[in-house]
Amino acid sequence: MKKKFSLLMAVLMLAMLLSACGGDTGSKGSEDGAVGGGSSAPADTSAPADTSAPADTGSSDGSGASAVAQDTNTVAVGAVVIARDDVPEDDIYALTSAIFENIPTITEQHAKGGELDLDFASSVTSVPYHPGAAKYFAEKGKEVASVKEGAGSGDSKALTFGTGGESGTYYAFGGVLSSYISNNTSVSVTAVTSGGSKANIEDLAAGDIQLGFVQSDVMSYAFNGERLFDAKVENFSVVAALYMEQVQIVTTNPDIKSVADLAGKSVSIGDRGSGVWFNAVDVLGAYDIDPDSGISPVYQGFGDSADSLKDKKIDAAFVVAGAPTTAIVDLATSGPVYLVSLDEEHTSALLESSPYYSAYTIPAGTY
Repeated sequence: MKKKFSLLMAVLMLAMLLSACGGDTGSKGSEDGAVGGGSSAPADTSAPADTSAPADTGSSDGSGASAVAQDTNTVAVGAVVIARDDVPEDDIYALTSAIFENIPTITEQHAKGGELDLDFASSVTSVPYHPGAAKYFAEKGKEVASVKEGAGSGDSKALTFGTGGESGTYYAFGGVLSSYISNNTSVSVTAVTSGGSKANIEDLAAGDIQLGFVQSDVMSYAFNGERLFDAKVENFSVVAALYMEQVQIVTTNPDIKSVADLAGKSVSIGDRGSGVWFNAVDVLGAYDIDPDSGISPVYQGFGDSADSLKDKKIDAAFVVAGAPTTAIVDLATSGPVYLVSLDEEHTSALLESSPYYSAYTIPAGTY
């Protein structure tokens, strides 16, 4: 009888132990951030994380937080379309009209269309406008600061539009604009990839392209023959400012929370001498960080920077483009990404020393 009782007790204790182990497995899965509360199946990384509803941010490694769960304060420059002075006035008038008379349709094809605005489009003061664009804006009651004398007198021909790299906003949005203009006006425009702002100005000056996307600061450097340019480049004029390009400091490391945290880190700051490089130099300089000795600089474009972040070869990267930027969106599909904010004190100092910047906030949930 005692043996039977002892055997029964042993069976009961074993059952209780197995039950307890099952409960621990479920709670540990939840604490580790496992999907489904303890399921061994990995999270689906083929789609971007939902940033509209942040997960538990108490995770010590930050893996439970959404990619960009809060507003990011930074600075921005304008994304401007320029044209060679010899493009006919009627052609520039037609393409400017096609863009700004059809904003809703263009927005359906690319979200940047929703940022188009006549006041901003006609607000450039550092470089004169092409007569064709000035004519359109005048009809809409918007007087530009100055008009390029003698421009707009060339012969009509198919126009090539220099944009940027395939992973940037210039290329994607430029392709949408080119297709719409070509399909709805008598002007034929073909978007092509390029090396970005500086390359577009050089190609435009050489006659290899007739239209180009440029950052407003790089455009000013060219027209005045400074920083990126040893001599003035003056054979172009403004079509329109389209949207703001944000200086985005991207990282996959949640411990990098401020620009100051970049000190000593491996940081991609764009190709040396590029517009992005100067933006990085300006921002780092506002924090007294030397881009050559205060960080370990890496000189890469958007796509290569995203790949390096994904492979953990660098700690952070400067990306200057309209948010959301394709390269960062793609990066977010492989894991959490974070944007680094500039604080108010250093932003004010930067705006004072470099007035071509504007303060800008990237809303939470952009990525």
